[in-house]
This record gives sequence, C-alpha cells and structure tokens, in this order.
Amino acid sequence: MAEQQKVVLVIGAGDATGGAIAKRFAREGYVACVTRRQADKLQPLIDEIRAEGGQAHGFGSDARKEQEVAELVETIERDIGPIEAFVFNIGANVPCSILEETPRKYFKIWEMACFAGFLTAQAVARRMVTRERGTILFTGATAGTRGAAGFAAFAGAKHGLRALAQSMARELGPRNIHVAHVVVDGAIDTAFIRDTFPERYALKDQDGILDPAHIADSYWFLHAQPRDAWTFELDLRPWMERW
Repeated sequence: MAEQQKVVLVIGAGDATGGAIAKRFAREGYVACVTRRQADKLQPLIDEIRAEGGQAHGFGSDARKEQEVAELVETIERDIGPIEAFVFNIGANVPCSILEETPRKYFKIWEMACFAGFLTAQAVARRMVTRERGTILFTGATAGTRGAAGFAAFAGAKHGLRALAQSMARELGPRNIHVAHVVVDGAIDTAFIRDTFPERYALKDQDGILDPAHIADSYWFLHAQPRDAWTFELDLRPWMERW
C-alpha cells in the first residue's frame, strides 16, 4: 500500500457548510472523505475538489447506524489513510410547537443531531487515541445554548451534542485530541435561505448572513491551533445578528 495521507472526515457534507469545510481541508493537502445518506448527492462536491487538484472520496452512510459507522471508519483507515480531523455537521433543524411535536419526529431529530454525533465521534476517537493525536469538531447552533419557542426537539438534541463535546474535550484533551464545538448563529448563504427567506437573504450584500467558506476557515483555524492555546468553543455570527 502506498504511503498514507492525512484524512479529514466530514459527516454531513452538504452543499454549504460541510462541503466548504471539506474543500478547505483539501486545499491544505488533506484527503477529503465526505458522507451523506445518499452518496450520489456528493458527486458535485467531489468533482469540484478534484478539479481544484485535491483528493476526495464520497460515502453513502447513515450516521445513526452503529454498523455502518464502524464500516465507514474501518474502510477509510484501511484503504485511504488515518483520520486526522473529524467534523460532525448534521443539522436536523425542524421547528415545531411542543403542543404538536410527535414522539417519532422528536426522536428522529435527536438521533440525527446528537446520537449520530456520539456514534461517529466515538468511532473516530478510538482510532485517534492509538496515535495520540487528532481533532474532533462538532457543528453546534444557538439552540445548543438556549431553547427557543418552537424548537424543543432541536434544542434538546443540540444541548446534548454540546454536552457530548464538553465531556469528550475534558477526557481526550490530555491525550492530545483537540475537541471543539462551533456555535453557528445566523442564516447561512444557502439555496434554502435564498428561496425560503428572501428578505433575510437580501442581507447578503451587507455581510448579514454567514458565508460557508468563512465558516470553513474557522474550522481549519481550530484544527491548526497549537496545543498550548486550544479553543473549546467558538461562536460565529454576522456582525448584525441579534444574540
């Protein structure tokens, strides 16, 4: 087998933040391994990274399924290279009144935004501790710090994810594993925001919504930090955002 290269694994590499993070690490020479439940949706991102001279591999994987997670990590570590940086970027922001929320949807949101973070981060951490190095980054949200009306399910999941990140950081930091939680607070420049909230999207010209590429720069910054000055939690929001 040829000499292995450093890998960044992005769970939930969508068309905005996750994809931008993968591209950012690829520009630094990392092999970008990206996942979504449907692998075919990753092809445009993979093609873009390769067109820029980077390396990328896509995987269809359900981050809520223990066996699929184990197989994903095993395949990457065996066939591509050691996972040096891991990013959990699954959202599941589905608002609903607490009076109308269903147990099924509440549980599904928790599975996607919290439980999947545990499964995937644990699988990667077990590999990282054997090498005594690595970075684990969780994408959080304002809902992880306060529960707004209509967001009970999402807030519960994101609170759980933030607690998971804190516990992992305290346990794994002394083993040279940098764990950080990124609070992304504000609308992001996506097709969904453009089509659903046009008045909000209009603030783009005033730097009033988050640029995925700028978010990605912060993820690289966290990964590249010297260990004598690690950040655990980083807040990212537009200058005009109320908080």
